[in-house]
Amino acid sequence: MAEALIEVRGVSKRFGGLAAVDDCSLTVARGSITGLIGPNGAGKSTLFNIVAGTIPPDSGRVIFDGEDVTGLPPHVLYARGMLRTFQIAHEFGGLTALENLMMVPAGQPGESLWATWTKGAAVRAHEAAVRRKAEEVIDFLSLGHVRHELARNLSGGQKKLLELGRTMMAGAKAVLLDEVAAGVNRTLLQDLAANIERMNREFGYTFFVIEHDMDLIARLCDPVIVMAEGRMLAQGAMAELRRDPRIIEAYFGAPLEEAT
Repeated sequence: MAEALIEVRGVSKRFGGLAAVDDCSLTVARGSITGLIGPNGAGKSTLFNIVAGTIPPDSGRVIFDGEDVTGLPPHVLYARGMLRTFQIAHEFGGLTALENLMMVPAGQPGESLWATWTKGAAVRAHEAAVRRKAEEVIDFLSLGHVRHELARNLSGGQKKLLELGRTMMAGAKAVLLDEVAAGVNRTLLQDLAANIERMNREFGYTFFVIEHDMDLIARLCDPVIVMAEGRMLAQGAMAELRRDPRIIEAYFGAPLEEAT
């Protein structure tokens, strides 16, 4: 059995009288691309926000890489190797694609004015190393033709690819992808999916994915976790889940024989 990288143990979250997440438990295996699907209102985004540290749970625990990280804020989780992307890509619009990647590594000596005055050679050497890595990431993602383009001018799909590049620059252990297909044309979506697969296969990145595009989930994810009414309803390969009467009822509100 694969080692767990992310564990959600009995997590609950209420907003007023609404139980958005209700005693939910699930596991994301190290090195997997795990999908999270469910009907609107199932609690997927709330659970994602809890795992990513955006909101704390009312009860339950989140374990990341063997450590209890319940309630830790996103910047602390980032330092530990958990990164989360959003449905709408966030970029530094006034910087080029290459510069966006070079901004990612933390603790760069060039961020210190004193270091630039007193340790100029070391600062320049570090910046050159960061640039080389950013160039490698740009080429890996096939974004070389826009490396010097301002990020604000990139297409939605290119911005999503750039977000993937930032996770590579940060050396993430786990990447939480929220609606990666949103705003991406079908051609670039295939490139995006291929790069996620390559990052997983060649570098061992673990992905936890919320997505409404079932074909994309079927291509990328195994296992797929289904949430309904704040809890995990089922888990398995997408081909199996598509034949599960409980899944059809959760999505369409009717048993299998009525929904077909």
